[in-house]
Amino acid sequence: MDLFATALPPCRLGKVVKSNSHCDYVVQVDDAQDVCSPPTPEDCGFGQFVSFDNDSRHWAVGLVYNSQLFNPLFFNSGPRLSSEPDPLFTPDLVQETRTLLGVVLVGTLEGEGNQRYGKHGIPRVVVPANTPVYCLSPEQVHSFHCNQDGQTQFSYYSHLLRSGGMFAAQLAQQVLAELVDSGLFTGADQKALMVLGKELSWKNTLGAIR
Repeated sequence: MDLFATALPPCRLGKVVKSNSHCDYVVQVDDAQDVCSPPTPEDCGFGQFVSFDNDSRHWAVGLVYNSQLFNPLFFNSGPRLSSEPDPLFTPDLVQETRTLLGVVLVGTLEGEGNQRYGKHGIPRVVVPANTPVYCLSPEQVHSFHCNQDGQTQFSYYSHLLRSGGMFAAQLAQQVLAELVDSGLFTGADQKALMVLGKELSWKNTLGAIR
């Protein structure tokens, strides 16, 4: 796919397992039993830009806004073994602890090849279950923050503050800070991101005082 026309193969995080709303999806992170090279904890970090893509199409761009550890054994109140099970006698025993990511959709990537640009907002289509989810490369993050005319945009800002969960303000502030530090933007675009970040930081500080 053109979306991943970069020097390195895309880092797959996992797959869609459910949704909480039209723009709020749950992604199950791949582990060593799913793939040979599972993602690292840094790949699944708070504020990571991700892309929902399968063999047929690109579905959406999202941001990791939350994470959960799911352990079915926590709810098991039955008798327990006195020691760890022996793999020799329990070959089918599988570790069921999984990492789940909350991802808010913030738009899509449009265009082809080097002409990619971002369309910000809530995607119209529903992302199917089991759709693979990948980390966006720095080049793709830059493309997503440019409109069709090549101008910098951050139009999902208000949507992120409404739909980014209980850490929405911190998420938006971190995204802005990382965009400023990334070196992807220069001149007036860089200054605009810095001003927006300082304004949000001031609002967060003032809200905490109140």
